[in-house]
Amino acid sequence: MKSILFKLLFFFFIASNLQAQELLPFVENYNKSDYQGDNQIWNIVQGQDKAMYFANNHYLLRYDGVVWEKYSLPNKTIIRSILIEGDRIYSGSYKEFGYWQRKDGKMHYVSITKNLRLFDEKDNEEIWKIFRFNGSLYFQSFNDVFIYDGKHIKKIKFPFLISYCFVVDQNLYVASVDKGIFRMNGSKIANPKGWNILKNTVVHAIEKYKGKTYIFTHKRGIFTVEKNGLSAWNNPLNETLKGTGINVAKFIKNNKLVIGTGNKGVFIYDFSTQTFKNIDRNNVLMNNSVLCIGFDKEEDLWLGLDNGIAHVEVNSPISFFYDNSGILGSVYSVATIDKGYLIASNHGIFEFDSGNFKMLPNTQGQGWNITKIGNKYVIGHNDGTFVYENGALTKINNVSGGWNLSKSIINDTYFQSTYSGILVYNDASKLTESSKFNDLSKPIKYVAQNKRNEIWAADNYRGLYRVLFDDNFKTTKVENITQQSKIENDFGVKIFEFREEILFLINNVWYTFNSISNKLEENELFNTNFKNISDVVAIDENHFIVLQEGILYHIYANGNKFVWNMIQEKYYKGKLINENLRIFKSKNHYLMNLDDGFISLQLSYENKQNKGVKVEAFNNNILLPNEGKIKHNTELRINVISGIYGASKPNLFYQINGSKNYIPISNGTIVLNNLNSGFHSVEIFKHDGANYDNVATFEFKVAQPWYFSFWMILLYLLVIGAVLFFYYKWNKLRYTQKLKLQAEELKHQREILEMELKKENELNVQEYEKHILELELQTKSSEVAGKSLSIAKQSEMIENIQNILDSEKDFNKLKSEIKKAIKINEVNKHEWEIFETNLNQIHNEFIINLSKKFPNLTPKDIKLCVYLKMNLSSKEIAPMMNISFRGVELHRYRLRKKLNLTQDENLSKFLLTV
Repeated sequence: MKSILFKLLFFFFIASNLQAQELLPFVENYNKSDYQGDNQIWNIVQGQDKAMYFANNHYLLRYDGVVWEKYSLPNKTIIRSILIEGDRIYSGSYKEFGYWQRKDGKMHYVSITKNLRLFDEKDNEEIWKIFRFNGSLYFQSFNDVFIYDGKHIKKIKFPFLISYCFVVDQNLYVASVDKGIFRMNGSKIANPKGWNILKNTVVHAIEKYKGKTYIFTHKRGIFTVEKNGLSAWNNPLNETLKGTGINVAKFIKNNKLVIGTGNKGVFIYDFSTQTFKNIDRNNVLMNNSVLCIGFDKEEDLWLGLDNGIAHVEVNSPISFFYDNSGILGSVYSVATIDKGYLIASNHGIFEFDSGNFKMLPNTQGQGWNITKIGNKYVIGHNDGTFVYENGALTKINNVSGGWNLSKSIINDTYFQSTYSGILVYNDASKLTESSKFNDLSKPIKYVAQNKRNEIWAADNYRGLYRVLFDDNFKTTKVENITQQSKIENDFGVKIFEFREEILFLINNVWYTFNSISNKLEENELFNTNFKNISDVVAIDENHFIVLQEGILYHIYANGNKFVWNMIQEKYYKGKLINENLRIFKSKNHYLMNLDDGFISLQLSYENKQNKGVKVEAFNNNILLPNEGKIKHNTELRINVISGIYGASKPNLFYQINGSKNYIPISNGTIVLNNLNSGFHSVEIFKHDGANYDNVATFEFKVAQPWYFSFWMILLYLLVIGAVLFFYYKWNKLRYTQKLKLQAEELKHQREILEMELKKENELNVQEYEKHILELELQTKSSEVAGKSLSIAKQSEMIENIQNILDSEKDFNKLKSEIKKAIKINEVNKHEWEIFETNLNQIHNEFIINLSKKFPNLTPKDIKLCVYLKMNLSSKEIAPMMNISFRGVELHRYRLRKKLNLTQDENLSKFLLTV
C-alpha cells in the first residue's frame, strides 16, 4: 500500500512538473503556398549540400533556406521515402526506386529499377522506407525488402504484411502488422523472446537511448526492453501518448525525446527535468498530424505534417512564450515568480501558473513595468502603482502611469517616472511612503542618478532635464540640458546606465555630461562602437541589448571591448513594442517582452555566425558559374545560402562593384536588373553589428546588347559597306548623269546664247533702223521747220511788200522794191510739196487715229489739226494754209464743233491726246 501511494505521489509530482511547459522553442511553419506542393510530408532528410529534402506525395521538395524547388518522378508516382548517401538522394515510390543528383542547379533522377521486373503485378508495392544495413541499401515495402549492393538487387518476400524495419545495435527488426516484431538474420526471421505482447500492435519506431531500447507503438504507448521481455514505459506521459497515435519518435541530444503523433502534434520530453513540451495547433503548429521527423546539422527538428512543414529550433538558446488566446494582449513587462510568471500587458496584470492565466484584481487596463526589489514586485500601472508579494497584490499609490522604476547608483533610493513627474521611494522596505518633485510636473519616461542631490530625467516627448535637490528631495534647480547644449533634435531621449556612468542616446548619438562646461559632450567609446542605435536596454553590469536598424544585438562588455551577438529578426519581426522594450533578468537567462508574449534568452548566448556561405546565381533559370556571362537586359538572381536554419544563421549584406553602401540581403536573395555591359562583382558580407566580414564574392560579365554583338557588328559593317558601295555607285551614276546634264546644259546654253545673240542682233538692227528712222524723222522735222521758216519768210515778205506799198509813192521805185522783196523771199514750189509730204509722214499715225475717230473731218481740217498739234499759232498757220489770221480763227471754231469740244476744253491739249 505504501509503495502504491509513493508511486501515486511520484506521478503527481512528475505530472505537476510536466505541466510547467509554457516556454516553447521557436517554430517556423511552411504551408503549401510556400513550397507549392501537396499535402502529406512522408520523409525529411538533410543533404551534404545542407539543403533539406522532403518526400511530399508527388514531389521531391528541396529547400536550401532561400528557395523552394520541387521535382516529380518521370512516372508521376507518390514519393514515400528518401535517404541521403553521399551526393545522392535515394527515393522510393510506387513500384520504383532510384536516386537523384544535383547538376547545374537542378535535380536529375536515375532509376535503379527501370526495365527490371522486381515487383509482382498483383501487389501494390510502395517503398515506404530506405535504410542502410550491413553495407547495403534496403528498400522496404509492406510486402518485400529489396537489398541493393550498388550493382545487384536481392528481393526478400515476407509471409505477412510489415509496417516498418528498424536497425538497432546491428540488429534488423521487422515489425509486422499483426504478428509482432521479428529479428532478421540473413533471410531468416524469429520473434525475440518475451516480445509477444506486441502481437496485433503496429510499431512505428524502435530507438535505443543510454543502453535501453524503447519501442513506440501506434496506440499502446511506449515499451522498454527489459531482461525478461517488454514492459510499459514507467512515465505518466506514456498514458497521454496512448490516445495520440504515435507516428514517429527520435532521441536527440541534451537528453531529449521527440515523439510525433497523429492528433496531438509533437511532444518533446526532457529526461533531465522530467518535463515535456507539447507543440500542437493550440500554440504554434499548423497541423496536429506529424507524419515524420527530420534533423539538420544544428540538431534542430523538421516535422513533416499532414498539411505543411515545421522547423522546430529545439537547440536554440531562445525560447518563446506564446499567447494565442488573446487574453494577454501586448506584453509590456514580464517577471518570473515562484509559480510561473507575472505579466503586465495592455489588458492588465496577469499571474500565469500551471498553464492558466489569472488577472489580478483591480488591475484591468494598461500595465507598464514590473521591477523586482527583494521579494517584492513593483508594478507600474495606468491607475497607479501596485506591489505583488507572496501571491498578494497591494496598491501603494494612485499616481498614474508608472513607466519605469530605477535604482540610484549611489544608494538604495528608487525613482519612478510617471505621467506627471517623478516619485521617490527613499526606503525600499516602506514603498507606501513616497515623495514627489513638485517643480517637474510633466510626463517623464526615464530617471537615473549617479551623484548626490542630482538626477537626470528624460521627457516622454523631448528634452533632457538635470534636476538638483536638497536632502529632503525638494527641488532647487531644473535645467533643460539639451537646450543648453543646443541640441535641436532632442525627441525621445534615452538614458542608459553603464558601469556607474550615465549615457544619453539622443537622435542616434551618444552623450555624457561635462560638469565643467555644464553641457553634453559626445562619448567617443560608444559612438565608435555603437552607431545607428535606436534603443538600448540594460540587462546587468556587463550585458545589454541594442536595437540597430531593426536588428537586436545582445552585447557583452569585456573591459572596453564589446562582443556582439545577433538575435535574428525572425524571432521578433513585427512584434517589438517600440520605445517600450524591457528586460527582466532571472539567473542565467533574461526575458524580453513582445506583442503576443515574450522571449527567454540565455545570458551566455553567443551567436557564432557561420561564415561559409554558398552562392548560386541563376539567369533565366540556368545556373551561372562564377565569372560567367549573362545576356544584356536580363535578370540575375543570386541566392546566398548559408546552410544554417536556426539561431546561428548569419546576418548578410552585399556590395556591388565596390560601392560603399552595405545592402541587406532580404530572404537570402539578391535580384539584379538593368546592369551595364561589362564586368561586375558582388561581395557578400556577414555583419555582427560592429564589423562587416567578407564571406563570399561572385563575379560575372554582362554581355553587350544584342545590337552590339559580334554578328550584329559584322552585319553593321556589311550594311555600312553595302551602303558605301551603293553610295559610290550612286554617286558615280549621278556624276555621269551630271556630266551629261552639264553637256546638254552647255549645248542648250550655247543655243540660247546663239538665239540671244541673234535676237540681240535683230534688236540691234531694229534699233539701228529705228535710229535711222528717227534720224530721217528728225531730218523731215528739220525740213518742216525749214519750210515753216520759209513760209514765215514769205509771210514776212508779203508783209514787207505791203509796207512798201503803203510807204512808197514812186511807182518805179515801188516796182523795183517789190521785185527785190519777192526775189529775196521767193518760195520754191518743190520745197512746199516736200514740206507737206514730210509733215504727213511724221504725223501719219495721228492723222489715221484722228480720221477714225472723226470721219467727218476734211483734209483742210486735218491739216489744221496737225499744225495745232505742232503747237503753231494762228498767225503762223495762216500763211501755211494761205488764209488770213481771221480765217484761221474761224476755221478753229468750226473744228471745235466737229470735235464736240466744250468751251472750257483746250483744242491743242485735246489733239495731243489723240
